[in-house]
Amino acid sequence: MPETWAHRADLAESAIQDRHATRLWGLPRTNLAAVAWPPGWRETTFLHWHFWWQAHYIDCLIDAAERRSTKRRRKRIHHTLRGVVLRSNGRPTSNRYYDDKAWLALAWNRALGLEGFQRTKRLTALEFDILAGIDPTTGVLPWRSNETFYNVPSNGPAAILFARTGRLDKAREVTDWIFDNLMADNGLVQDGLRMRMNGPEVVDKIYTYNQGTVLGASLEIALALRHDVGLADDEPIDSFDHSERADASVFYITHIRALVRAIARHMATPRGVITRPEHETRDGDGGLFHGILARYLADVALRMPEDSPESVATKKLAARLVMASAESLWEHRLEVDGLPVFPSDWTEDARLPHNYGLGPSSISEAVGLVRIDERDLSVQLSGWMLLEAAARVAAAT
Repeated sequence: MPETWAHRADLAESAIQDRHATRLWGLPRTNLAAVAWPPGWRETTFLHWHFWWQAHYIDCLIDAAERRSTKRRRKRIHHTLRGVVLRSNGRPTSNRYYDDKAWLALAWNRALGLEGFQRTKRLTALEFDILAGIDPTTGVLPWRSNETFYNVPSNGPAAILFARTGRLDKAREVTDWIFDNLMADNGLVQDGLRMRMNGPEVVDKIYTYNQGTVLGASLEIALALRHDVGLADDEPIDSFDHSERADASVFYITHIRALVRAIARHMATPRGVITRPEHETRDGDGGLFHGILARYLADVALRMPEDSPESVATKKLAARLVMASAESLWEHRLEVDGLPVFPSDWTEDARLPHNYGLGPSSISEAVGLVRIDERDLSVQLSGWMLLEAAARVAAAT
């Protein structure tokens, strides 16, 4: 069974490499993923290139390399990082959006765990740029520079980054702000807080990926706190002479348990397949959202401490959500030339991009009559991300 999921993840990787991956402007030692297939001239020239989609493309490349590290996979990651830097005119920090920069920094940091990767001045500059963006009044990041909207899309991935790079107190401050301000009555995480003349206004939209990043941040913080007090992964907190940090770890573990239950109750079918609220788009940026949730559910399933029966049950529930979603994704795929095309909705059959075989665009696309979600790189990356998550979970069971 683990071999089956690894093979399916390999096929997803091959599909995106064959259909989307190409050099940036023909330059040697570069690689980026065209944001649509089949691509039009805006995609092939990387006029449209979507900074944060490339970060998740890198994350998926790293997933594959962590499963089975090869020289070819590592080289592709190097070339993609170089492509992102070049397409950013040498300055990824010039991007105004803190969520974009946090996603790139997260992926780049993960690459450091692979053979042949070292920290660079650009990565360090990117991390400090994100830190410098924190608003001194709220203590959290705005969505973008010179903005008064403070949201989970920026602060969720930033909190994961801070926890992974030794800035634990900042990670806790950001995550606690989310818990204090953005939890809905149903246990899910709302989108953000907008500052108005008459006071703060909660933007109460609920998106799948915000649940994922809050899970990821809470998990990284809990693990770091347990490590600080010397607790083993399966050691109950009650067996330890309580310290402030041991107690704080319980706080984040409790939030993880509650959030996974809320996701299963409100964002999944009875079978356990991840679904999305109606206001969440199935294409464009929204195509990535449920894949990101699957990534961090897999982290919970694999890395959450087995410190109590409740935590063990949470791990099993997170694993069930990942595996049921992956089964449904695979059932509903299309195949073109032996490689999968994934659906934007994991409970419905995939549709073939309507201009397949007709050149860069069709008449219907040109006049805006038809939009096939599956054409977007974001949709296909979510499928690949889910299968990598399933491969990880299956390998551990």
